[in-house]
Amino acid sequence: MGVAFKDLIISKEIELDFLENKIVVLDAYNVLYQFLTTIRSRDGSYLTDSKGNVTSHLVGLFSRTTSLIQKNIKLAFVFDGKSPELKQKTNEQRKALKLEAERKFLEAQKREDEEEMRKYAARTTRLTENMINDAKSMISFLGLPVIQAPSEGEAQAAYMVRKGDGFAVGSQDFDSLVNGATKLVRNLSIAGKRKKAKVMGYETVKPEIIDLADNLNNLGIDQNQLIALAMIIGTDYNPGGIKGIGPKNALKLVRKHKTDFDNLFMEVKWDDAFEFPWTEVYYLIKKMPVTDDYKLKWNDVDTEALLKLLVDGHDFSEDRVKSTLENFGKATGKKQQKSLSDF
Repeated sequence: MGVAFKDLIISKEIELDFLENKIVVLDAYNVLYQFLTTIRSRDGSYLTDSKGNVTSHLVGLFSRTTSLIQKNIKLAFVFDGKSPELKQKTNEQRKALKLEAERKFLEAQKREDEEEMRKYAARTTRLTENMINDAKSMISFLGLPVIQAPSEGEAQAAYMVRKGDGFAVGSQDFDSLVNGATKLVRNLSIAGKRKKAKVMGYETVKPEIIDLADNLNNLGIDQNQLIALAMIIGTDYNPGGIKGIGPKNALKLVRKHKTDFDNLFMEVKWDDAFEFPWTEVYYLIKKMPVTDDYKLKWNDVDTEALLKLLVDGHDFSEDRVKSTLENFGKATGKKQQKSLSDF
């Protein structure tokens, strides 16, 4: 879902070359959902293999990850762990919306209305355990670190960047800023040309970097106030925020009350909007479980395992996978655990 910070945040467009030799810690679920949402058939349905297994996320992950590694960007992927109990309401809302979208998709399918099918298909996106396991396997076979967060992936990614184990978090959402990520890179997985929504033509999407310190200075608040601001706007733990208060008015209220959060949340009538105290969300974000149990090690590509997963397991074109890996190897100078000439 993500915090609706877009109208408040300042960012700077960058070229991918700017990230050369820098570690970007990716929120894996965020990346996978992007691919599942955007890489679809003409009617909006997922790409699948001959056994009916979804492959949209693997197509995007393989293509985009190898492309970014060729730019000498050091990628690490963080996967979500156990969701906080407070997020259950958000998950229930998302499930209900997806079920409704699935119903409308099937109705459009009966009418053979491809435009409506595409519209509702994108809202039915689900990430299953099998999809996650396949994604983890592919990332590992590409020689990249896979980190398992104890709870929220963006919080773990933010922690790693904050402690200096990464240059920036890679995600479309702004949540990692609330978790204290010193830098956030957006559009990393979708950089390039993409089709404009509802109109003919394409637009160029460039990566952008967001600096936490610059934004806090620009907003005139500190990190704790940023958390309070996010809570008024709405987080995954209090979906929708306080009705009737937009981002700009929320910022005015946070500045007005400074660090007197009791009076801030009294004025916005938090208790009328939610059944739990504001402190529950605030300290959940402040004390989100993270771990130091990870290794940032980049290994050689395991070509044999990749071919088995993608070609044998999911009907990818063998020639295309081999070609991509050959180009990948030439560009990076990386060894492969088994040479392509051995196949």
